[in-house]
Amino acid sequence: MNQELDDKLCKAYPKIFAARHGKMETTAMCWGFECGDGWYTLIDSMCSLIQSHCNYSKECPQVIAFQIKEKFGGLRFYYDGGDDYIAGIVSFAEHMSQNICEVCGDRGVLNTEGWIKCLCPTHDKKD
Repeated sequence: MNQELDDKLCKAYPKIFAARHGKMETTAMCWGFECGDGWYTLIDSMCSLIQSHCNYSKECPQVIAFQIKEKFGGLRFYYDGGDDYIAGIVSFAEHMSQNICEVCGDRGVLNTEGWIKCLCPTHDKKD
C-alpha cells in the first residue's frame, strides 16, 4: 500500500495501529501494510467497525494489529485482543477481499494461475 494511504489508516485508527507509532514495546506492523491500494476502503471499513466495537464494549480488549498482508489472493489481518464479534468482522473482510481487486478496488476475481491474486479484468491482463 502506498505511504499516503498507510499513514491515513494509522492516523484514523491510532489505537489499532499504536505499535506503528512507538506507543507499545513491540515490533508490530513494522513493515506497513503488505497489500495493494485497492483494499484500502475494505481495511478502513473493517477498522472503523473494530474500533467502534472496542470503544463501546466494556468487555472487548482493544485490538492491536501486528500484520496486514495479502496471502493466497486474500487479505490477512493478524491481531491481538478483540472478541468473537471482532473475529466475525475480520473473517468477513478477509472473505470479501477475494472479490475486490487488490490494485484498484473494483470487483475482482481470484486468479489461481501462477501467483494467486484477486484482480479485476483490467489489472489481470496487466499483471
